[in-house]
Amino acid sequence: MTEPTEVDVHVDPMCPFAYQAARWLRAVRAQAPVTLNWRFFSLEEINRAEGKKHPWQREWSYGWSLMRIGALLRRQDMALLDAWYDAVGRALHERGEKPHERDTARSLLTGLGLDAGILDRAIADPSTHQDVYADHERVVAAGGFGVPTLFFADGQCLFGPVLVDPPTGPAALRLWQVVTGALEFPTCTSCSDPRPAVTTRSSPRRSNPICGAGTG
Repeated sequence: MTEPTEVDVHVDPMCPFAYQAARWLRAVRAQAPVTLNWRFFSLEEINRAEGKKHPWQREWSYGWSLMRIGALLRRQDMALLDAWYDAVGRALHERGEKPHERDTARSLLTGLGLDAGILDRAIADPSTHQDVYADHERVVAAGGFGVPTLFFADGQCLFGPVLVDPPTGPAALRLWQVVTGALEFPTCTSCSDPRPAVTTRSSPRRSNPICGAGTG
């Protein structure tokens, strides 16, 4: 099997596991001709309690609003979304800041040399909601439930890997080969550590790493 050279990566900027996977994937991209297309998935929505508002029904909604900013940036250049997602992740998961608050989000935009007004334009534009919703529903339709979820050109998709300390250098590339190697065996729907998983609202509710057609 030819190793994939492009992957759609569905993430939620509030999820620490997606952030660590993104760090790993950037390490892969630095060593191999792999194109990363950042897409979205909302943990707020998938974990929403019955009777509670959908994230898009709130004036400002943490991850959903950050993704709407990302959707606007993506229209200009995927590299802008890449930089935005990285900046949000570093702020939240490394420095303990609150990028999901408007003032902090504006500061992160200006820190990237971008106009802080992008935030207001993204929230005022209903089509950014539609973009995030379409990305989210793509994962749901495939039976997905968490982040990161990876979609490949042949139509297969994988959940994970869930990483706490992402590998770098040659080890990052080796993990990429292991993960994409699973695409050769679409009937293998689960292979995971038998030890109890860490349970958070960001972690998977099921252990199935494959979310392709027919795997539920």
